[in-house]
Amino acid sequence: MNPTRNLIFILGDQLSLSVSSLEGADPTQDMVLMCEVVEEATYVEHHKLKLAFIFSAMRHFADELRAKGFCVRYVRLDDRDNSGSFTTELLRAIAETSPRSIIVTEAAEWRVLSAMEDWQGLVNLPVEVRQDTRFICSTTEFKAWAKDRKALTMEYFYRDMRRKTGLLMNGDHPEGGRWNFDSQNRKPAKPDLFRPKHHVFPPDAATQEVLALVERTFPNNMGSTENFSFAVTRTDAEKAADGFIRDFLPNFGETQDAMLAEEPFLNHALLSFYINVGLLDPLALCRAAERAYFEGHAPLNAVEAFIRQIIGWREYIRGIYWLKMPGYETSNFFAASRPLPDFFWSGETDMACMSTVIKQTITHAYAHHIQRLMVVGNFSMLAGLDPYAVHRWYLEVYADAYEWVELPNVIGMSQFADGGFMASKPYAAGGAYISRMSNYCESCRYDVSQKTGEKACPFNALYWDFLARNAESLSGNHRLAQMYASWRRMSAGTQQAYRNSASAFLGKLDDGSRV
Repeated sequence: MNPTRNLIFILGDQLSLSVSSLEGADPTQDMVLMCEVVEEATYVEHHKLKLAFIFSAMRHFADELRAKGFCVRYVRLDDRDNSGSFTTELLRAIAETSPRSIIVTEAAEWRVLSAMEDWQGLVNLPVEVRQDTRFICSTTEFKAWAKDRKALTMEYFYRDMRRKTGLLMNGDHPEGGRWNFDSQNRKPAKPDLFRPKHHVFPPDAATQEVLALVERTFPNNMGSTENFSFAVTRTDAEKAADGFIRDFLPNFGETQDAMLAEEPFLNHALLSFYINVGLLDPLALCRAAERAYFEGHAPLNAVEAFIRQIIGWREYIRGIYWLKMPGYETSNFFAASRPLPDFFWSGETDMACMSTVIKQTITHAYAHHIQRLMVVGNFSMLAGLDPYAVHRWYLEVYADAYEWVELPNVIGMSQFADGGFMASKPYAAGGAYISRMSNYCESCRYDVSQKTGEKACPFNALYWDFLARNAESLSGNHRLAQMYASWRRMSAGTQQAYRNSASAFLGKLDDGSRV
């Protein structure tokens, strides 16, 4: 074998043949380094399915690279000599392979990139940290877009990304004459025995080995690997994407905010796992959705909504993350400090909405965006849960959660812990919203129509209590003016009934009683 020219370090969420670290790579001269390390596996207590998915996808990607002729130095979690961190594994690889230089694509998370930036001084070799070109908007470009703006409104960023990519554009104008068709996408859903089924991928021998490793090494982490069904290869991820475009995209739009207890997936894509780990190219996926519209297979409201999630929200969230880190994770505008209740790890609560979403999360390591925002997130904010603890929980339990995408969604959008830097108002709602968009309330011991008292839906009193206790910091928000006007019109007795009901519920939460 020829001496190693470049040691190309590929991280577990960079599983793309087009990743920038592989540009110009020569299998006859360059070596790829990939590592499963304890430091990354344990910085939060990741769901077992999340760990198994990432490790299996990494191992299959290593095989894909070997098939292309690359020498891959792959360090497994349980290898005897595994030193436990990216940095120490890099140093060990350098000592054993003597490369002339190191090449890596910039890490997606601040703490890992911070470690990368120290490598040059540690290894005494040239270290080239390349931009991650899998994103449409670079962090530098986003900072330039954000500079001097009074408000970083996602809608205007999204329009710029539409112009940049040409997606759903008719010259200089948006296809259909509007940028956003969200008003058409807020319908509830009904159970449907004929709804297509999402692809499932039985684990192969390599994945079975990973599942055993995860169960053995992380016995106390959330979930079980028994129902593992993720795609772990590019080929299977592309099958999942094709299945979504064909079977689910036509109906994706109008029910994307809907929730059904018996159908956790509805018409959602279930592709974020594969996009975030690198198995699917986000822009190629958007172009496939766009083709479906122009070929008459899917309506504009559905296709626009799907594309907005990827080139709008996904890119925008990443920009916010790098604009605000480090320090964003400790934002706490409401000074909320209540610890997470035990039912966040069991789903054992009488609130049917919370129980359903959490138990589905335990089973699938997944919940869709409205379940995350308007059920779990809404409850967490109304109940005054510590936003940093909420952030850590989301990072642990969802298989598509990486800090760069999860943190701003939780701290900024879900918990309003940044005080409105990202969202123009808190995403707070009482039980009526959940009742309108789901069938959860039908099986709940609480009555969503009752406003106060022992049998009333807790969200009702918690909503008004949240507004009342945070009036000093929120009453000037113009988007809440109508709600504060409604609160002021209530009699003192009605206001006190809401406050008393909320206090009684929160007291039970604090003493560990079942709620």
